[in-house]
Amino acid sequence: MADREFDIIVYGATGYTGRLVAEYLAHHYVGRADAPKWAMAGRSLAKLEEVRDAIGAPQDTPLVVADADDPGSLTAMCNRTRVVLTTVGPYQLYGDALVEACVATGTDYADLCGEPGWMREKIDQHHESAKASGAHICFSSGFDSIPFDLGVFMLQKEAAAKFGQPAPRVKGRVRGMQGTFSGGTAASLTATMKAVAKNPKLIPILSSPFGLTPGFDGPSQPMGLVPEYDEATGKWAAPFIMATINTKNVHRTNFLRGFPYGEDFKYDEMMLTSPGEAGKAAANAVAEMLKNPFGAKPPKPGEGPTKEERDNGFYDVLFIGEMPDGATIRYGVKGKYDPGYGSTSRMLAQTGIALLSCKEPGGVGTPGSFLGEALVERLEANAELTFGVED
Repeated sequence: MADREFDIIVYGATGYTGRLVAEYLAHHYVGRADAPKWAMAGRSLAKLEEVRDAIGAPQDTPLVVADADDPGSLTAMCNRTRVVLTTVGPYQLYGDALVEACVATGTDYADLCGEPGWMREKIDQHHESAKASGAHICFSSGFDSIPFDLGVFMLQKEAAAKFGQPAPRVKGRVRGMQGTFSGGTAASLTATMKAVAKNPKLIPILSSPFGLTPGFDGPSQPMGLVPEYDEATGKWAAPFIMATINTKNVHRTNFLRGFPYGEDFKYDEMMLTSPGEAGKAAANAVAEMLKNPFGAKPPKPGEGPTKEERDNGFYDVLFIGEMPDGATIRYGVKGKYDPGYGSTSRMLAQTGIALLSCKEPGGVGTPGSFLGEALVERLEANAELTFGVED
C-alpha cells in the first residue's frame, strides 16, 4: 500500500463528526513534517467544497466523491488510500459495503461504531478474510471505546510490572464528564432497537459482555446495572450508558491479544456521584434518566454540541485493579473537550495515523488489540489525553 495516493481519507467529511475530523487534520498538522497525506470524501462534491472552505482547509485539499449506495465508488476510494476513517453511521445502515471494500482491497479502516450487533456480524463475516488481506478493521475508535479500552490495557501493563501478574478484577469508574449527545448517536441507538425487533437473535450478543468474543464465554461479570455504594472510592455509583459497548471491546482486546488479562478477567463500568444520601439520590436519578437518555425530542442526525460546548467538555475516568491478595492499583485517563465529538474527532484521526505504522496482523479488532501503547503515546502528544498511574 506504500504507493497509494493518500495516507488517510475521511469518509463522511460533510457530516457533523466527519467535519470535525477533517478540521482537526487541516489545522493540527500545518507545517509539520509528519503531516499525513489526506483527503475528504462524501456523496456531494459541492458539499465537500463548502465544508473545505468553511473549516479553513487548504484549497488544494483533495476531494473524493463516494457513496454508500455505490459499492464501486467505495472500492475506488479504498484503492487510493492506506486508511479510511468513516463517520457515516448508523453503520448497520450504511457501513456494510465500505467494510467489505476495505477488506477486499487490504485497506485499513477505523470508525466510531457503538453498535455491537452489527460489529459481531462483521467479525463473523470478515475477520478471517481481513487477516488474509492484511486489512485492520478497527471499530469503536472514539470515546466509545478508546479511553476505556486503552485505560484497562495500560493498567494491566502497570499491574504486570508491579505485581508480576494482571489484575483479575478491574473497575472502570467515570469520575466526571461533561458533554452532549448528537443526532448520530441517537440514530444509532434507534437503528439498533429496530434491528433487535427484526432479529431477536441479536439479544444475547447485546446483553453479553462477551458478545464480541465468538467461541469464548468468560466468567460471570458484574453488570453495573443498578446503583450501588462503591467501597473502593467511597462514593455512590450509577449505571454508565456506554458500559454496554465498552465492556465488550475491553473483552475483545483481551481475547485477540491472547488473554494477557487472564481468562478469568472481570470488568465493569459505572459513573460515580458522591458520598452519602445525596450521592445515592443522584445515582438513582441517573439510573432513571438512562431509561430515556435522549428525552422526548432526540437530536436529529447532523446536529450536535456547539463549539463552545465542545471546548468546555471533559472526561475523567478511574480504573481500579484489584489483586487476589487485596492489593490495588489505580490508573487514570483524562481528556479535554466534549467526549463524544471534540475529543472523539481527535481520537479517530490519531487512530488512523497510528494504523499507518501498525505491524499487527490484520483482522476485525479494536484500538487496544491493534495499537495499544503506540496509540496512547499519540493521544498524549496530539489529542490532549493523559494516562497515568495514581496514588
